Amino acid sequence: MRRHHDIAIRLLLLIWTAALASGPAQAADQPPVAGSPTLSLSACQLQQARQLLSVGGECGYLVVPEDHSQAGGRTVRLFVARIAAVNRQRAPDPVFVLAGGPGMGASDFYTSTAAAFARIGRDRDIILVDQRGTGKSQALHCEIDDESLSAGRAAALQTEVDRCQAQLSAQADLRQYTTSVAVRDLDAVRRALGYQQINLYGISYGTRVAQHYAKRYPHQTRALILDGVVSPQMILGPALALDAQAALNRLFARCQQESTCQQRFGDLQQSVQLLRSRLQHQPVTVSVADPLSGKPVELQVSEQALAQLLRLASYSSSTAALLPLTVHLAAHDNQFAPLASQLLLTTRSVTDVMAYGMHNSVVCAEDIPRFGTHVDKAALAATYLGSSQVEALQTLCAHWPRGRVDDDFNQPLVGDWPVLLLSGSADPITPPQYAREAAVQLRQAVQIVLPDQGHGQLGAPCMDRVMADFLQRATRAEQVAQLDRSCLDKVTPAPFFLSLTGAAP
Repeated sequence: MRRHHDIAIRLLLLIWTAALASGPAQAADQPPVAGSPTLSLSACQLQQARQLLSVGGECGYLVVPEDHSQAGGRTVRLFVARIAAVNRQRAPDPVFVLAGGPGMGASDFYTSTAAAFARIGRDRDIILVDQRGTGKSQALHCEIDDESLSAGRAAALQTEVDRCQAQLSAQADLRQYTTSVAVRDLDAVRRALGYQQINLYGISYGTRVAQHYAKRYPHQTRALILDGVVSPQMILGPALALDAQAALNRLFARCQQESTCQQRFGDLQQSVQLLRSRLQHQPVTVSVADPLSGKPVELQVSEQALAQLLRLASYSSSTAALLPLTVHLAAHDNQFAPLASQLLLTTRSVTDVMAYGMHNSVVCAEDIPRFGTHVDKAALAATYLGSSQVEALQTLCAHWPRGRVDDDFNQPLVGDWPVLLLSGSADPITPPQYAREAAVQLRQAVQIVLPDQGHGQLGAPCMDRVMADFLQRATRAEQVAQLDRSCLDKVTPAPFFLSLTGAAP
């Protein structure tokens, strides 16, 4: 049996079906732009990481310079997929889908969420570009030694990061994998496919990419949908633990306000403190059945592992709905198997699709240099995550090559594009205030906040309708302002599980 350990670096990640129309690589009504790079697409099947989902499309590779400032040097093969619009009279402006992380490929993200884009895909092509260093675009993957990191020591983390850097530097210039470079790739794909203007949907870190693309290519940008918004001013790291604690407190308060939850679980904050204290002194080893293979898997549940679960489970109301039960069973009934199983499922969903090297190249260039006086270790110490994430970020970036960042990268986005900003009031990493920051100088911004929802609103009931309607209205300002979002009024968080059989009737 393999032992799965809690790993500091994995706490850092997650910072953040369409019909196939055959045809040539270029959109039928959009001729290639003169001087654009060439891209040939052919029929393909996009498959989700664990081969459980498949989407038909057209796929190919666009070769771009690794360093756009140097001709004749090393190149990067960008994986590109197009899911052609169902309607033969499709709109001329497609939707580029940008994934989060940083470190996740757009093709992996889209394959698991394709149904949410089906309405948009009736009238618009959907374009997927695995950002350089992720997915099928020469992903910067590193094998991480779980055993050496199990204690979370800075020395062990530094050793692993140095090994990762040495491994990847043999095949890539790690300075060339930042957002400032990636947006040039996106525009190269736009030109190769012959589109004059594009819409962008970005989630989490993908919202950072979308906003920077609009900043660099304002005339090629038609509209933006930003889901789980990272404002350009935001520094990833210093507030991670504070935002996570606020989301967890909100979850506990909701349980206290619901009589059935409060009667079943009592004071959840006290239960978490009890559990943290116990695990700090004596981690618990649990054997559970792997949910996919059915084989026994041994996990060590430590205080760090509990923190990992509390954070990752808070990302979605459906996973958060299990937390009161699994925490209560472990703290008061000594039943750790449900908590361990939930931990296994949540961490696996992260590690399967994330490229650590690309993640490091982004964070170490774009966020760590701005930490300065923004880190309040006293405030962090009062949270369940503490300062461990900030310290781990600083450790992994100590020697990592620092890449290119545009001078105006952290300046607010200013413009008249129609922008739809989506937030969840219980988001543990990009709460609504970051969307408000991003919207200050966006003169056609519409913000939607869904109560008690977590990170990313794409899967909310009827959100597909709202997004498709927004893109239809994006040609006129007064129409955007009249966007009908009333169907979202009925969205509620998943009910709390009161037992392992589910929620109350």
